[in-house]
Amino acid sequence: MTMQQFKNRTEAGCLLASRLREYANRCDVLVLGLPRGGVPVAYEIARSLHVPLDVCLVRKLGVPAHKELAMGAIGQGNAMTLNKDIIADWRVSPLDFETVLAEEKQELQRRYHLYCQGRSPLNLQDKIVILVDDGVATGSTLFAGIEVMRSHQPKAIIIAVPLAPPATCQKLKEQVSKVICLVQPKRLSAISFWYEDFSQTSDEEVQELLSKSQRELSSLSDLN
Repeated sequence: MTMQQFKNRTEAGCLLASRLREYANRCDVLVLGLPRGGVPVAYEIARSLHVPLDVCLVRKLGVPAHKELAMGAIGQGNAMTLNKDIIADWRVSPLDFETVLAEEKQELQRRYHLYCQGRSPLNLQDKIVILVDDGVATGSTLFAGIEVMRSHQPKAIIIAVPLAPPATCQKLKEQVSKVICLVQPKRLSAISFWYEDFSQTSDEEVQELLSKSQRELSSLSDLN
């Protein structure tokens, strides 16, 4: 990496996988990526560890006037986290909040049908779940993902991310079993700054990586 930049999400995933080797080839380990950008990172981890890959569906609730700023997040099973300080500071009205919430619930449902159609979700109960994103700022989306994971009663939740601020990492450590974070910049700026290539991940790429991971794992099982 130059100036602590990752070449792309693929490299970030490979570097994270090297820190997770103790979980390789285990039947009680699953990797879940946060769509869309977290899935290419998660794919490389799952491929390296030879474990199943799936998605953890969550959506950021962006401030209406500044959509990249998270005032909270939602996930499957009515999971929700809110940043009340941001809601107050930006004077988000109840009507504006409900409008954003309705839009993101609709997008969450769309992605569920798109990514999970034709296959059953993985059973997470009593499993070690490695939850992956391509970078973390406030952590709102990831905290919603943690709530979703808890509802499935896993044995342990591990967070694996290429970068996150130290304060966010500390908050995550208080919520899960382990946090693997490669870079902890005090001033994060934008996540895209830490990648040479941070091009948008498409729905089609997410679908292809999920299918590819399933095929590769099946091939390994056949060889064994």
